[in-house]
Amino acid sequence: MKGFLEKLKRADKASLGERLGEEEQLNRQVGALFGLLSHLYGADKLILRAGKLQALAGIKSTALEERVLALQKIVYEDPTLEVPPSRDEIPAVLDDIEEEIADIIARRTVEDKLEKKIAERMQQKHEEYVREIRAQILREDQGPETTVTQQKLTRLQQLDEISLARTALEVLRPSSLAEVVGQERAVAALLAKIASPYPQHVLLYGPPGTGKTTVARLVLEEAKRLGLGPFKETAPFVEVDGTTLRWDPREITNPLLGSVHDPIYQGARRDLAEGGVPEPKLGLVTEAHGGILFIDEIGELDPLLQNKLLKVLEDKRVTFDSSYYDPDDPNVPAYVRKLFTDGAPADFVLIGATTRAPEAINAAIRSRCTEVFFEPLTPGDIELIVKNAAKKLAVRLEAGVPAIIAEYTVEGRKAVNILADAYGLTLYRRARRRAGQGAPLITAATVREVIQMSRLTPQVYRKAADTIEVAKIFGLGVAGYIGSVLEIEAVAFPAREKGKGTIRFNETAGTMARDSVFNAASVIRRLTAIELADYDLHVNVIGGGQIDGPSAGLAVVLVILSALQGRPIRQNVAVTGELSIQGKVKAVGGIPEKLYGAKQAGIARVIIPAENVKDVPAGLRGIDVVPVADVEAAIAVAMVDAPAELQGRR
Repeated sequence: MKGFLEKLKRADKASLGERLGEEEQLNRQVGALFGLLSHLYGADKLILRAGKLQALAGIKSTALEERVLALQKIVYEDPTLEVPPSRDEIPAVLDDIEEEIADIIARRTVEDKLEKKIAERMQQKHEEYVREIRAQILREDQGPETTVTQQKLTRLQQLDEISLARTALEVLRPSSLAEVVGQERAVAALLAKIASPYPQHVLLYGPPGTGKTTVARLVLEEAKRLGLGPFKETAPFVEVDGTTLRWDPREITNPLLGSVHDPIYQGARRDLAEGGVPEPKLGLVTEAHGGILFIDEIGELDPLLQNKLLKVLEDKRVTFDSSYYDPDDPNVPAYVRKLFTDGAPADFVLIGATTRAPEAINAAIRSRCTEVFFEPLTPGDIELIVKNAAKKLAVRLEAGVPAIIAEYTVEGRKAVNILADAYGLTLYRRARRRAGQGAPLITAATVREVIQMSRLTPQVYRKAADTIEVAKIFGLGVAGYIGSVLEIEAVAFPAREKGKGTIRFNETAGTMARDSVFNAASVIRRLTAIELADYDLHVNVIGGGQIDGPSAGLAVVLVILSALQGRPIRQNVAVTGELSIQGKVKAVGGIPEKLYGAKQAGIARVIIPAENVKDVPAGLRGIDVVPVADVEAAIAVAMVDAPAELQGRR
C-alpha cells in the first residue's frame, strides 16, 4: 500500500510537470501574438485599441484565459466578448487567432502596395496638372499664336481673296419664273400649292434637265414676295440630293434628321465629353424649319430613312434619345436638356423631285404629298433656252445654231452646257488670233465641233415625212418621261406550202409586242378573211427598240395589213393603242409623253384610243390628235386606199 502511494505521488508530479510545461508554452504563444500585434499596430496604438475594446485588463492579467480573451477582443474587434475560453479550448482559439492575424497582415500588405501606387499616381497627376497650369499661364501671357500659326492664317486669308468666275450653269440659270421655258403649267401648279396660306408637301415628276430644282427655289421666293402664306423673308431653302444622303441605321450619324454624339465614340464637344454629356446634332429637317426642304431624287432615298422622314412630317419635330443622357445630371446644359426633353422643331414644306414613275415612289409619301408633273422639253423649248442663254452671255448665234443643239438634247441643262462649251472655244480662238471686236459669234461649225468632241448623238433618229409607204408605220413608246417614235415594218410572202406559214419577230422588242403580232392575226382574219397561216410574215422594230407593253397592238395590225394588201400608210402619222382580238382599241398609258415624243419627231397626226382623250395635255399645239374606238377608224386615218396615190407621192 505504501509502495502504491509512492508511485501515485510520482505520477501526479509527472502530470503536473507536463501541465506546467504546456501552460508555459501557451503563455509564450500568447506573448508572441501580443508582440506581433504590437509590431503590426504599434505599441501605443495597440494600448489605445485595447482600451477601446475593453481588453486592457486582460493584457495585464496573469491568468492565461484572461489574456487569450483580450487577444480575441483585439483581433476580432469585439468588446462584447465576456467569457474566457476554457483551458482545453485555448489551443484551438489561438490557432484561429493566428489565422485571423495572418489575414490582417496579408490585407495590410496589399493595402500598402495599393496606397503606394495611388500615391505615385497622385504625384504623377499633380505634376501633369502643374505642367498644364504652367502651359496655360504661358498661353495667356503669349497668346495662342505662334509664327507658324500666323503664317497659316495669312495663307488662308490670301486664299479667301481668290475667286473664280461662276460656272456657266450659275450664270445661265433662270433668275425668275418668267425665264423658265416649257413648264408654264407646272410652274402655275407649284405656285398654287406653295404660295398659299396652307402650303402643301409636293412631289415633282419629270425627266432630268427640265428645271425642277430651279423652279422650286424660285417658287419659294415668289411665295415670300406675294406674302399669302406663312413663309417669312428669312425662310430657308435647304437642298439635298437623295442619292448622296447616307446615314447609319444605328443612329450614329443622320444628316437628314439629326443624331446624338455620345461622349465616348462619336465625340461630343470637349467640354461636354469631359462631363459625360451626350450632344445632339441637328439635321437638315431642323435647318429647313420655317422654309422648304428640297430632296432631289427622293425616290433614291433609303426606304427606312423615308419612313423616318414621314414620322417627322407628322410630328413636325425630331426627338432625340441616348443611354448616356441623365436628366438629373447638373452638368447638362439647358439647350441639351431642352433637345432631349422637347426635341428639335422641324416644321417645313417638303418638295421632292424624281425622275422615277409615280408608282415607284413610297406610297406613304405620295399619300401625304400633292403631285406636279414637269413636261419633257420640245425642240422649240430647247431653241428658246439656247437663245435666252445667248443673251445672258452677250454672244451672237449663227443661223441654225439653236436648231442644231435642239437636235442633240432634250435637256435644258445639257443645251446650256453645249452653248457654254462653244462659247469658251470661240473665246479661246479669238484670243489666239488677237482679233475680234464686239460680241463673239458662235457658229454652227463650232457647235458641231463641240458636239463631236462630246460624243453626242441625235435624240431623234426618225423624222416624219409627208409621204406614204407600204408596210412601214410609226409606233410610240415611252422610256421614263421621254416619249419616242418607233419604226415598225413588215413583209409578207405566200408560204411555200399553204397553211404552214411562219411568223418572225425580233425578240428584243419585248414579249408583249410579240403577243401583239399573234393578236393581230385574229383581227386581220376577222376584217379581211385573210389567213396568216398562208403567209411567211416578218415583223421588225427597226433598231430593236423596246416596246414591251400592249400599246403596240394597233400599230402592228396596221403594218401587217399594209404588207398583206399593199395599202400604203401615211408617214406623218403615229399610232398607239392596245388592240383587242375583237378589233377594239383600248386605252394605254404615257399619252402626254408619247405626244411630246411624236411632236419632236415632226409627226403631224397621232392616233390614240378614244378612252385616252382625257389624257391629252390642254393647250397642246402643233400636232393633231385623233381618237379612235376601233381598228376600222384607225385604218381610215392612217392608210391610203388608192395605189395611184402611192405612186404619185413616193
